[in-house]
Amino acid sequence: MSLDNDARKAYNNSMEQGIFVKPVAHIRSDYKEKFGIPRQSGRAPSLRAEIVFEKDYRDPDALRGIEGFSHLWLLFDFSLSHRETWSPTVRPPRLGGNTRVGVFASRSPFRPNPIGLSCVRLISVEKRENDGCVLIVSGADLLDGTPIFDVKPYLPFADCVEGATGGYAAVHEAHALQVDFPESLLLKISEEKRQGLIEALTDDPRPSYQNDASRIYGMRFGDNEIKFSIASGVLSVLSVE
Repeated sequence: MSLDNDARKAYNNSMEQGIFVKPVAHIRSDYKEKFGIPRQSGRAPSLRAEIVFEKDYRDPDALRGIEGFSHLWLLFDFSLSHRETWSPTVRPPRLGGNTRVGVFASRSPFRPNPIGLSCVRLISVEKRENDGCVLIVSGADLLDGTPIFDVKPYLPFADCVEGATGGYAAVHEAHALQVDFPESLLLKISEEKRQGLIEALTDDPRPSYQNDASRIYGMRFGDNEIKFSIASGVLSVLSVE
């Protein structure tokens, strides 16, 4: 695709000055560290999160009509994955950590521009005194505090492609663990968050190359530290602190 003279001039000027993208919002979620975040959005559909807009973007007119959409696209910053350099290949954890694929053939956070894309379900829009209009969403796979660059509606007729293939990722689509969560420990988790936590654990927080049955893992979730072990496809919760 070629650019006309005016478009090319504007593009060259922006490149000389640097392209700056301002976050329009940030997310509040129960994922307090990278370990334990589902590998894709929608894998823990019961867990809710909040999209809180920055002060400059809290005009309620900016959300006019959004309630008519069931799902939204979030463009966000992989804020803990910024690097000075980039690699043309990455090692997806689901491929065991040893197989390399092209960075543009992956959803790795380690990219030339660390921009992520996530599809979430819109539950409601709440108007609050201090935060303005807040989007309540479910199925998010974002770290608490992640900057959001843009919010766009999901369009079923355009965004859902019949017969699309998932490449090497399709092999791991159905991967799931059985979760043994003792009731005495589960009761330490807020009732509205229990199912979402179980879904996140079912999704297997480990990289595929970690398969030590004697290892005890720790995962921060909301105000709790969840410790567990995994053996023979069963994740056993050991403590909730």
